[in-house]
Amino acid sequence: MRIISFVLILCCSLFKLQAQENYMTRNGQISFFSSTPLEDIKAINNEVASVLNRKTGSVQFIVLIKSFQFRKAAMQDHFNGKDYMDSDRYPKAELKGTITNISTVDFTKDGTYPVTVEGTLSMHGISNKIKTAGNIIVKGSTVTATAVLTIKLVDYKISVPTIVSKKIAEKVEVTVNCNYQLYQPKTK
Repeated sequence: MRIISFVLILCCSLFKLQAQENYMTRNGQISFFSSTPLEDIKAINNEVASVLNRKTGSVQFIVLIKSFQFRKAAMQDHFNGKDYMDSDRYPKAELKGTITNISTVDFTKDGTYPVTVEGTLSMHGISNKIKTAGNIIVKGSTVTATAVLTIKLVDYKISVPTIVSKKIAEKVEVTVNCNYQLYQPKTK
């Protein structure tokens, strides 16, 4: 009985230690921008969920496609429709990756730390490897992750109807800005 109690206490302690290594957000921001001579298209999503492990560098982002907001309602309807993102069929985009140089980030000291993220971006039913530069900004108890990457629509089999092909760029600039807080498990 003592051994079982000891194992349970050890498991709970390890979980708490692991939890203290994770930063989380449920209201991160991801935006995208498409520019052509005929039209600029921009959308913002402020409901991004993300977890960053400060020891291992593992990072994950989950984005609900329908949460992107456009300045024109018609753009939002087209974006979520079957001709573009088909968000009923593919409701989320997800990035699972690793900050390859996490050891260069001092989470106890304010500063801006350049980082490299490698991982897999899954969207519209397609997964592709990505690699991008970004920054981890430490300021007090807040950790912010920023990055800008370029996505080719064809890489994710996102087709653009011929009638509007001159209004939508083949490459889209994606900007990430997430403010994290250290995860604190709820105590009973």
